[in-house]
Amino acid sequence: MKCPCISVAILVALFLFAFAGPFFYTASPYALHPESLLLPPSGAYPLGTDRLGRDLLARLMQGGQVSLLIGVGSALIASTIGLMVGITAGFFRGKVDRTFVVVVDLFLTFPTFFLLLALVSYIEASVWVLIFVISVTGWMTMARMIRAESFAIGEKPFIKILKIARVPTSRIIVKYFAPLLAPIFFVSFTFGVGGAILSESALSFLGLGISPPQMSWGSLISEGKEVMEIAWWISFFPGLMIFLVTFSLMQISDYLQTRTNRKEIIGS
Repeated sequence: MKCPCISVAILVALFLFAFAGPFFYTASPYALHPESLLLPPSGAYPLGTDRLGRDLLARLMQGGQVSLLIGVGSALIASTIGLMVGITAGFFRGKVDRTFVVVVDLFLTFPTFFLLLALVSYIEASVWVLIFVISVTGWMTMARMIRAESFAIGEKPFIKILKIARVPTSRIIVKYFAPLLAPIFFVSFTFGVGGAILSESALSFLGLGISPPQMSWGSLISEGKEVMEIAWWISFFPGLMIFLVTFSLMQISDYLQTRTNRKEIIGS
């Protein structure tokens, strides 16, 4: 499979757009312009305006910062939790592994999105709250993959020799387990970023995500749903941003997974 250079370039461009763009396009995402309501894309407003006359390009940049921060933060925390818990269960086994199975099955009893809805409905949503909630509900898949792979690594002869030689557990995990599990971690992380952005967007679309005056790509889509027929641009452009991010991350994840599987086949 070819290197996903285009997908990487799209991701870099989107991050630059969200975080560096406001330094060059200085229009306020909050300023109201009553004389410019629901204007289509033009020279004055490159991506048009919303129902309150606010510049959509500026709001898209500001909302991108929130969406990308939630996506990366949630995926990083969830993947790290999954890595630590999965290695622990796969390395120590026994009672630790049985406890892991019970906890994971308990979490998986509830559909993830409904669990998100239940948690958010009792907590006032903010960027950090959403990062916490999405990461808490998103670590199980990563942990199960890491656990399964840790079982396989633990059966390798050199790991058994290290255990017989009473090499410290922390050293075995950090020096031998972690490098072998790194590809799975990165695949899970890239999937997690896209999944977190979609989860936040769905919550915001339902009115349970980011609250005004803060904004995200999901909340921008929600704002435009009532005027979709006469002002398509309000929902189209944030939807396009979400599509580009998730599609690029899927391409990168597929590439990393293919590389990982190829190495396993060669190694076996």
